[in-house]
Amino acid sequence: MMRLTEEEVQSLLQEMEGWKLVEERWIAKKYRFQDYLQGIEFVRQIAAISEEANHHPFISIDYKLITVKISSWRAKGLTKLDFELAKKYDEVYDKMK
Repeated sequence: MMRLTEEEVQSLLQEMEGWKLVEERWIAKKYRFQDYLQGIEFVRQIAAISEEANHHPFISIDYKLITVKISSWRAKGLTKLDFELAKKYDEVYDKMK
């Protein structure tokens, strides 16, 4: 996949709630849950989605707060796939609320 331009990244970010650009190379979002095991279930579900796409984010578990950070190593930046997966992660979160 081709790396997105800065303008494309900014445009896509405007469509996504809570996602932030980090170090011009990553997008990241924090998800908060009512309890620890709900957050773990979220991680399990997004891990399955990521594995299916063969594109894996960094995931940090801090009790009831899950932080997801994603980028495309081969493209050395952000691609459409990063944003597509971010939307799928948001869909999982919305279903779990």
